[in-house]
Order: sequence, then structure tokens, then C-alpha cells
Amino acid sequence: MNPHHTRDTITAFIRARISESGTSGAVIGLSGGIDSAVVAYLTVEVVGKENVLAIMLPVQDLTPGYDTDDAIDVANRLGIEYRVIEIGSVLHTLSGVVPDYDTDAAVANGNLTARIRMCVLYYYANLMNRLVIGTGNRTELLLGYATKHGDAGVDMEPIGDLYKTEVFELAGFLGVPERIIRKVPSARLWAGQTDEGELGMRYPDIDRILRMIADERLSVDEIEARGVPVDAARRLTNLIRISEHKRRPPQKAIVRDDSGGSVNSNTDRNV
Repeated sequence: MNPHHTRDTITAFIRARISESGTSGAVIGLSGGIDSAVVAYLTVEVVGKENVLAIMLPVQDLTPGYDTDDAIDVANRLGIEYRVIEIGSVLHTLSGVVPDYDTDAAVANGNLTARIRMCVLYYYANLMNRLVIGTGNRTELLLGYATKHGDAGVDMEPIGDLYKTEVFELAGFLGVPERIIRKVPSARLWAGQTDEGELGMRYPDIDRILRMIADERLSVDEIEARGVPVDAARRLTNLIRISEHKRRPPQKAIVRDDSGGSVNSNTDRNV
């Protein structure tokens, strides 16, 4: 990766998206992790510190205090305005309202946390006529490792074409604090959760295989011939396949032809 070219390409992308939207700036969910830090650094470079709002959305007894401290440190380094909004009370209220709420349903509850965060980010974006800037990377997006209408509910994904290992490289180039770069990646959606633990593989290994699948278009057999365990190749290939719906807008059944007339429901259409 050429970090100079990568930075210039991404900042030009952010500038174009904000300009064409007619909005006045950006709202970023700043977690204290590497992805959101990188996006914050790039966004400030484009629109200026006065036009970026960072929002930290910790959950009491779940989000480590050092994550919020690191997020605040990034905001202070960049000179951007920020809010710290603890959302545990919202989760508690919902748990009392939803009759079938299951405290042991870690994934469903984690996704609910992500969707609450999305709502807060968009509330501020609406108030301030700004765009919500996403922090998802290519590794996460390919694997569907994001919550639909949660952290995936954004207006743009500036680092969405960078593999996680490339995000680490770009972070060093941009001057992101070393302790954030060294931090074990985690979405903090439930106690003890880490990205690599949940995915069952280390990011360097994941990205190596994803490049073969997504960039080189190799088959599982061809990937295995390069010394990759077949179970790992099949696992990642399957994750890409079953998460396709997360990368597409909601689809509709086609009941009209291009002229406005009806079509036979058995017609082979791309729906």
C-alpha cells in the first residue's frame, strides 16, 4: 500500500461525498479503536476540525474506561468537538419493554447496542446537517462483520476498501497514537468479545486469504494449493456468501417489465 496515495484518494472521496450532499460536515462514532481513529484523522484533514463532531457511546460495565479515554485523547489531539453519551440506560429500558428480551442472547443484544449507537449518530447528523461517516474496513465488510442498520448504517465508508492490516499501516502513517494501534480490536458488544476471537483467526491470516478470494478470485482448491488450510478457506468463503445481503440495499420483487406492464412471476429476473 502506498500510504500517500491511499490518504489522498480517501480524502478526495470524503470531500466529494460531503460536497455533493450539500451538508456542512461530519459526525463520527469514535470508539477508541483504530478504525474510527483513522477515519477521524482523515475527515478532519478534509473538512476541518470545526466541522467534525465525535461521539463516544460507551455502555456502563461493558466499555472499558480506557477506550473512552483513548477516544477523548484522539478528539483532543485533532481539536474536534465531542460528546460522551452513556447508552446503558437505553438498553436497560428496552430490555424492560421487549417481552422476549433474553439476557443470554449475546449476538442479538450486541446488535441492539450497535443500532442504538446508529440512532444517536443520526440524531446529531440531522440536527447539524452533517453526514455520518462510517468506520468499517474491507475485511469486516467482506465477512459481514458488521451490524445491519447499526455500525453498517452510515452515509459513506471511507476505509471500506482497506483490509484491516492496511488500516494498521495507514494509522502509523497518519500518526495515530501507538497504544491505539497496539490495542486488541473489539467492537465491545458483549463482555470478553474480540474481533479475532469471534472470527476464529488472526487478521493477517484472514486478510491473506481474503485477498486470494476477493482480489485474485481463486477457488477453495486453488487457495488450499497455496498452503492454506481448507477449513479456513471454506469458512471465509461461506461468510462472504451468507453476508451478501448486508452489502446490498433492500431488494424488491419485480412485478413489472420495463414498459410498466406485469410480468410472469416465473420469469427469470435478477431479484
